[in-house]
Amino acid sequence: MASLMTRIKLWFRSPQGQQARARAEQLARDPRNKQRARGLMAKFRGGGKRH
Repeated sequence: MASLMTRIKLWFRSPQGQQARARAEQLARDPRNKQRARGLMAKFRGGGKRH
């Protein structure tokens, strides 16, 4: 059985994987999504706590 990493690599080379990657890159460039990601990271690090 192929290792998980090998299977992931093969999927990313498939047309569906390439479409998913392109969509993820497009979403990553969106400033609103960047702000959401920063907020989530701050929350997980404890920077979003309010007492």
